[in-house]
Amino acid sequence: MRRVWVTRAEPGATRTADRLTALGFAPVVAPLLEIRPIRADPEPGGVTALAFTSRNGVDAFASRSRERALPVFTVGDATADAARAHGFTTVRSAAGALVDLAEMLAAEAPKEGLVLAPGALEPAGDLPALLAGRVRVRMLPVYEAVETGVAPPSFDAVLLHSARAARALRARGPFRDASAIALSDSVASALGDDSGLEIRVAAAPGESALLEALGKPARPV
Repeated sequence: MRRVWVTRAEPGATRTADRLTALGFAPVVAPLLEIRPIRADPEPGGVTALAFTSRNGVDAFASRSRERALPVFTVGDATADAARAHGFTTVRSAAGALVDLAEMLAAEAPKEGLVLAPGALEPAGDLPALLAGRVRVRMLPVYEAVETGVAPPSFDAVLLHSARAARALRARGPFRDASAIALSDSVASALGDDSGLEIRVAAAPGESALLEALGKPARPV
C-alpha cells in the first residue's frame, strides 16, 4: 500500500488523512507547518465585504469576530463551506485560484467601502495588487504558518497544499524514489527542480484534484 505523507497543518491534515484512507492509501501525518493565531483587530470600520483565501483564515477570523452578516467571497468551495459552517449567511465561492477570487470581487463586491481579507501573515499571493484601481482591499493577518521542524517520514508520495510547505520540504531534501503532488504550478515552483522528486500538479487548485493527481493506490500482491 502506498504511503502518502500529509504535510499540511492540522486540523486539515486529519481531514486529508481520512480521505486518503477511504481511497485505499496509507497516510502518514507529519505536518511541516503549524498554524498559530495572531492578535488582530477583526472589526475595522468601513468594511463592506470579507474575502477569504483559506479555511485557516475563516477559522481564525470567526474565532475573534461576531460579524456574520457581511457578504463573504472565498477562493474555493472548501473555504466557502467553512464560512457557512461558522454561520456566515451570504457566501460566494470563486471555485478556483487567487486570480479567480480577484475577478469575482471586481465583478460582485460592493464598490463603496473596503473588502477585508483575513489571512496569513505571509500570504501566498497579492490580492490587493490584483485588484488595484478596481476594489479597495485590506489584508488582515490573523494567523501565521510556522515550520514544525519535523523529520521526513518514510513515504512513497507527498502532498503539498502550499508554497510554504513546498519550501519547507525542499530544505529537507533531496529525496529519491518518491513523488510530490502539488496543488498548483506556484506550489510546484516553490519546490524547485533539485528535490529529487517526481513532481505532479493537480489539474485544479482543490484537494479533490490533488488526490486525483496522486493516482490509484498500489495494491498488495
